[in-house]
Amino acid sequence: MTHAHPPISRYPVPAIKDLPDDIRQRILEVQEKAGFVPNVFLALAHRPDECRAFFAYHDALMLKETGSLTKGDREMIVVTTSGANQCLYCVVAHGAILRIYEKKPLVADQVAVNYRKADISPRQRAMLDFAMKVCQSSHEISEADFDALRTHGFDDEDAWDIAAITAFFGLSNRMANTIGMRPNDEFFLMGRVPKAK
Repeated sequence: MTHAHPPISRYPVPAIKDLPDDIRQRILEVQEKAGFVPNVFLALAHRPDECRAFFAYHDALMLKETGSLTKGDREMIVVTTSGANQCLYCVVAHGAILRIYEKKPLVADQVAVNYRKADISPRQRAMLDFAMKVCQSSHEISEADFDALRTHGFDDEDAWDIAAITAFFGLSNRMANTIGMRPNDEFFLMGRVPKAK
């Protein structure tokens, strides 16, 4: 017996062929690279202008070439804070990317549940302490929080990056939860077992 998947969003999902050219092209490029279309692209394409703005800011934060945050660091921030925000989509999708970047099949589950007990470096723990404070009590951030980052080699621009990633994915988490965005099945296994050759 086959199991029917629930819809990927509670809002209408446009067909790829019906999307504006720029969004359709981006989705096809992602599909070519990943081998599937992550549901976030289709779900957010329901509102093309917002979709464009979302991915422009996403790319500015997550594909940035400057600063001391690695791609793995960035994904670790996303997974940790998305876990705190109980966002299934972002924990699963970005957890897959985190496992691949860090080459550690257990790390995403660890940081999503309790980063303080995860197999991560003291530097990453300090980064996540700051991210979680931004996520849960940004009104309490003080110079001491910046000093704690500096102790681990981060500068004020890195602190901005950590805060911006956390804040942006706070928006993403809330939208994904509100519209009922479902993670693609492919994400659940990515980075857990060696890729078939």
